[in-house]
Amino acid sequence: MTVHSRAPLRLDFAGGWSDVADFADREGGTVVNAAVNIFVHVDFLLGGNRIRLHAEDMDEHLTLESCAFLNYDGKLDLHKAALNLLPVTGGIEILSRSDAPPGSGLGGSGALDVALLAGLAHCRQESHEPAELAELGFMLEAGELGLLGGKQDQYAAALGGFHQLDFGHGSVQVRGLAIAESAAQDLSRHLVLLYTGKTHFSSQTHARVWGSFHGGNATVAGAIRAMRDIARLVGPVLESGDWHRLGELMDETWRNQQLLDATMFTAAIRAVDLAVREAGAWGLKATGAGAGGCMAVICPPGRRDAVANAARAQGAEVLAYGFTFEGVRVWQRDDAAPHS
Repeated sequence: MTVHSRAPLRLDFAGGWSDVADFADREGGTVVNAAVNIFVHVDFLLGGNRIRLHAEDMDEHLTLESCAFLNYDGKLDLHKAALNLLPVTGGIEILSRSDAPPGSGLGGSGALDVALLAGLAHCRQESHEPAELAELGFMLEAGELGLLGGKQDQYAAALGGFHQLDFGHGSVQVRGLAIAESAAQDLSRHLVLLYTGKTHFSSQTHARVWGSFHGGNATVAGAIRAMRDIARLVGPVLESGDWHRLGELMDETWRNQQLLDATMFTAAIRAVDLAVREAGAWGLKATGAGAGGCMAVICPPGRRDAVANAARAQGAEVLAYGFTFEGVRVWQRDDAAPHS
């Protein structure tokens, strides 16, 4: 038997960083994001007497005799942590791959968390609500592996669609935004998603930013508050379809994001930033933690090709995408052969 799961990555419009407990537990955070049809895929092949783990897009492979050898050493730790949270009896082979380039800043690790756990739950004949999977996915990273970060990625992967997520002390309030599929398609005609060609390292960036925050850096604290407050404006703007205003708010978010850490505005991002503005962009921001990865650019549809070409001229890749209203999905097939 083989079980398949897939979970969508996300595009964050505003509020990133304020979902991290260091801030959210003290002051409350808000993020507005949307799932995109760029997916993490995971296959689970049950049987045999060994554990075989593969991240095919990263060319990482590992064979273990049993769950007793699941030690965290930096190699396929998300896969190992998922098996520690939801162990299975007997042998299993897990193969993951992502549609996104590495270090994209589109929430790939959070989507992988959710896809791994949803598939393993199915293998265990368990059922979890999407919000439960999101919380388990966050526990996988923050609790099991001790990684810094927030919860927005896991919630986007589990739920799909457009949401405003409000974070408090140990709580998440989820509000689905009233956006029709036709409006989502119109937004995609106004939004160009770029990969800068340089990966980002969110764990290192998080460590520096939260070190500054806890050290009393007023600029960093003020920037996170500003991004949270912008996010609370973005939801209604998305529902109204005012894409020009959305571009302005994303631009304001990007200005505050650059205040968090000196590495946010890399040379590659600076070149793309200047080029797409000259080509007619209304606004833009780096996705995720920033400091590399992807950028989301809002522009008039008539300037979309010019913006894309300007970005390509600076070495960026234009990613094909659309918005998706479907969250994590799991299905089963009984005719698969083990991976060689």
